[in-house]
Amino acid sequence: MSIENYKPDFLLEAAYQLTAESLRRHEISAVFVDLDNTLTAWNNPDGTPEMRAWLEEMKATHIKVIVVSNNNHDRVKRAVERFDIDFVSRAMKPFDIGIKKALAQLDGVSPEHVIMVGDQLMTDIRAAKRAGVRSVLVKPLVESDAWNTKINRARERRVWRKLIEKYGEPKWQNTI
Repeated sequence: MSIENYKPDFLLEAAYQLTAESLRRHEISAVFVDLDNTLTAWNNPDGTPEMRAWLEEMKATHIKVIVVSNNNHDRVKRAVERFDIDFVSRAMKPFDIGIKKALAQLDGVSPEHVIMVGDQLMTDIRAAKRAGVRSVLVKPLVESDAWNTKINRARERRVWRKLIEKYGEPKWQNTI
């Protein structure tokens, strides 16, 4: 296992800290975002006013947002349809299948102009690396996880130790 495959390009407290200005500065025109514990708390599908404001800013500035989630179609659709966001369900992260499907929805936008945002090294960041898109690791919106995510979190702690050993303590930022 090469530890670089799990190293995010950026560390942010929350996805909502990505501003249109900072994305444009990095020549990013599309944001792929994980659903549970990244865009919304896994146990709160309605989202927050902060999340809705962020989505409105992205839409107003013509930055495409696509949810890329391992959840099933009905779960993702139910969570995002009221926000008028495109999505890819059953993305099979850590593989790049879902990210490649989302890229296909972008009409010629190349991977270097896309960023993947997620709360898990083992799925979101690994899939981004495989797909050749930049990545942002965010802190989970809530401390609790769905049962299947708890398994990944245990593996993730080992990966974090190796990342810290090689690169030092993580420095969480408030912008990219």
